[in-house]
Amino acid sequence: IAHIEGRVIVAFIVEKDGSLADIHVRRSIHPSLDEEAVRVVSAMPNWIPGEEDGNPVRVKYVLPVTFSLKEK
Repeated sequence: IAHIEGRVIVAFIVEKDGSLADIHVRRSIHPSLDEEAVRVVSAMPNWIPGEEDGNPVRVKYVLPVTFSLKEK
C-alpha cells in the first residue's frame, strides 16, 4: 500500500476480566490499514477493567490508531 496515511477509529469492549472483545472499526481509511489496526488492538495484553462500587464492569472504549509515513 503506497502513500496511505490517516487515522482508523477502533472500538472494543474491556470485559470484567480485562480481556478485549467485540473489536471493530468505527471509521475506516483503507481495508489493509483497518485490518492492521484490528490486529494490533487484538494483540494487546489484558487491560485493567472499569470499576463501579468496587466491582469490575465491562467498559466500551474507542481508540484512534494513526498511520503516518516518515518523510524522506
